[in-house]
Amino acid sequence: MQFKCEQFDALDTQTLFTIMRGRVDVFVVEQKCPYPELDDVDIALNTQHLYTLDNGQLQTYARCYDKSEQYSAIGRVLVSERARGNGYATLLITEAIDCCKAQWPERDIYIGAQTYLLDFYRSFGFEDYKSEYLEDGIPHQDMILKLTK
Repeated sequence: MQFKCEQFDALDTQTLFTIMRGRVDVFVVEQKCPYPELDDVDIALNTQHLYTLDNGQLQTYARCYDKSEQYSAIGRVLVSERARGNGYATLLITEAIDCCKAQWPERDIYIGAQTYLLDFYRSFGFEDYKSEYLEDGIPHQDMILKLTK
């Protein structure tokens, strides 16, 4: 499994299309959640698109970005339906944490986790932050991985 981590401008059109289609397949179609999946974070200068492909098909994806002066963030985390059950989510989050540490070593890492995945993210050291909320009809919990004191 070969992870790639690229800024928006470095993605070729085929890869960009594959990533966007994969995100829509999971977050809009599979989760039955019609919302504007593509946003300005995708094209922000410091956003890193972390992904793996298998025979031209998206296996895993996450984006790492500059959320604020205090936090970097991991978002749009997915493992494609056909790639699930192989431990790829653990590898993906490990890579995403490493990406955030490399890009923004002075910042804690934020994630807006779907609540059914809280224990998964806790296994990496993320801690609950604030109260549970609904985002596009799906329960979420803000979490922070503390890297700073």
